[in-house]
Amino acid sequence: MTPRMRQILLVLLREDGPISVKTLAEQIGVSKRTAQRELEYMESTLKTYEIHFLSKTGVGVWLDGSEAEKDRLFEQVRQGDPYDVSNRDERRKRLTLEILKEKGLKKLFYYSSQFGVSEATISADLESVESWLNQYKIQVSRKPGSGISASGSEENYRRAIRAFISENMDTRVLREAYEVEQNVPDRYDILKKSEIGQVLDDDILRRVIDCIADMDHIRMRSLTENSYVGLVLHISIAINRILKDEVIEPGSAWMEEMERDEDYLLAEEIVEELEEEFEIAIPEMEVCYICLHIKGAKHEKVQWDTPNGLPMENRELQRLVNEMIDAYDPVQSCLLKQDEEFIQGLLAHLQPTLIRLMHGMRIQNPVLQEIQEEYPEIYQKCQNVAAVLGNKTGRPVPEEEAGFLAVHFGAAVFRLEGRRETIRKVYVGVVCSSGIGISRLMVSKLEKTFKDQMILTAYGKNDITPYILGKTDFLISSIPMEQQDIPVVHVNPLLNGEDMEEIRKRVFQYERMPEKYKKDNEFSIQLEEINLAALQIKTILEYFAFFKVDNGISFEELLIAIGEKMSPYSDRSGMIQEDLMRRERISSQIFAEFGFALLHTRTKGVIRPEFAVCMTKDLEPFQNPYFKNIRTVIIMLVPIDDNAKINNEIMGYLSGMLIEEYEFLDVLSRGDKEEIRGAVSRYLKEFFNRYISGM
Repeated sequence: MTPRMRQILLVLLREDGPISVKTLAEQIGVSKRTAQRELEYMESTLKTYEIHFLSKTGVGVWLDGSEAEKDRLFEQVRQGDPYDVSNRDERRKRLTLEILKEKGLKKLFYYSSQFGVSEATISADLESVESWLNQYKIQVSRKPGSGISASGSEENYRRAIRAFISENMDTRVLREAYEVEQNVPDRYDILKKSEIGQVLDDDILRRVIDCIADMDHIRMRSLTENSYVGLVLHISIAINRILKDEVIEPGSAWMEEMERDEDYLLAEEIVEELEEEFEIAIPEMEVCYICLHIKGAKHEKVQWDTPNGLPMENRELQRLVNEMIDAYDPVQSCLLKQDEEFIQGLLAHLQPTLIRLMHGMRIQNPVLQEIQEEYPEIYQKCQNVAAVLGNKTGRPVPEEEAGFLAVHFGAAVFRLEGRRETIRKVYVGVVCSSGIGISRLMVSKLEKTFKDQMILTAYGKNDITPYILGKTDFLISSIPMEQQDIPVVHVNPLLNGEDMEEIRKRVFQYERMPEKYKKDNEFSIQLEEINLAALQIKTILEYFAFFKVDNGISFEELLIAIGEKMSPYSDRSGMIQEDLMRRERISSQIFAEFGFALLHTRTKGVIRPEFAVCMTKDLEPFQNPYFKNIRTVIIMLVPIDDNAKINNEIMGYLSGMLIEEYEFLDVLSRGDKEEIRGAVSRYLKEFFNRYISGM
């Protein structure tokens, strides 16, 4: 509704009967002609209400409808739409939205009246609006004497509406409305008051959210917040347009090729719910588009063992991941490719990303600005990664996608840099008067924010004893406390932003400090750790294995040979083969640029850390193309036990030496077992000395 239309409606709603157009014009302070021109758009303004605008020559104009509907309209009009028409950017956003909402021809006067500015101002605004719409292949035409019209495919209209909402409106209200308990009165008031509710009709949004919630489908529950919001917006826009008889034109080739898989069946279920709820027929192409959004969605939990899991045997996808890592940083790429957690996360992220890029789907990234400002170097490198994806898909990669890539690469880099930095959990006590009420709520919020960084315990004020203080790093209290032997962070019970930042600083400090009990028994604990490190190193050297195989061996045959060499028991040998193959499927461990393969994994197939070297019988390159002309295979196996930390540190040091010390590769290339053992022994001695000095 325009400000002037709101004035007209307020006058008509106050009247019990007909009123002349002249009297109406006088009450709102405009000419009779202006009022008449405004009234031409009354019918479209009232289309979402069960109210009719009636006029009769010689009698006047009036509104006909139930008192309940008039009250609903009055409430909407009374709330108003407060925005500053003198604000050029805000006015142009509104003009963009008006053009997107209605495809039909409109005169300049319609928009000038709606925004309360001159037709010349609207004409100038159109130039800016046109450039934005052109991004989505929507053309604006000006017809002298007739007005303004926009043209473009329905698919592009929807894409533009989705982009407009993402760029200009707070979409978190959709998640908030979804998360409110269903039995809470007025749970959807937040939608009525939001800008999105006014653009797409809050009633449509509410009913779409209810349809998804009532399905209670595991794939829906596991959607990330951004993906959930994106799906709700897509469906709401589609319903909004279908109700206006605007449907997507058939003919997209990808629809015919779409596999009728689990995602498609889920899309069909959603459409069935929507058809029943809105009492409309939804074309099959809309099912395909919903399916596309489901496939392009990010999930909080990746279901690796389902038919929708990643095609782990897809070598093309693995090569793409390797290209992306190389593009990020050629120097660190070798070590990054050994980070199994990073590779799995990147693969899980990549599948929906490719779908979004191929079909021009945008995704919101609420932390994009923070990433760009706080981690500019990582973000800049991820622009190179995005370029690889752009070349692969032939489509530009939005900065939002580059920002998500920066999250994955940044986490891997920080893990890489922090290998020698010991991070522990922080013991924190949360105090209120009883230890039952407020402190429990605080613990719940802290657990969501700090997850695995803290071990939290709620206490009443009288529960604090010397024993508790002795095992706790610091306290968080919502009530005044006397000075304690450990730091106390006094906070608001609701934990505002300043409180959370202070707690974050404390956690960062203490997670890098030794645990309290270690201070009392530090020497004896250090002796135990040194003894364990020495034992594991001694074991690696004692059971060091060197063996040769035929030049023409295949990769699968090599795994069989490794399994048999590393364990005499067939069941354990099989475990070794399976775990090495599983790791290879995640990301190839063959590094042609260095001339070796580094086959490493954690496995139940061994009971001690194992280091072995395999070469061909004549020390020439492997002939099978899969080996990419390498000459050496290094095998590192770590048992699944309580000694994972020290085992990983030892093996990590040796793998680092493969990259950093050219001498190591030279020794390996000569294929002398004792010379190789001697080199491994030297490097492990270096590690042991550094390990001791770092304690």
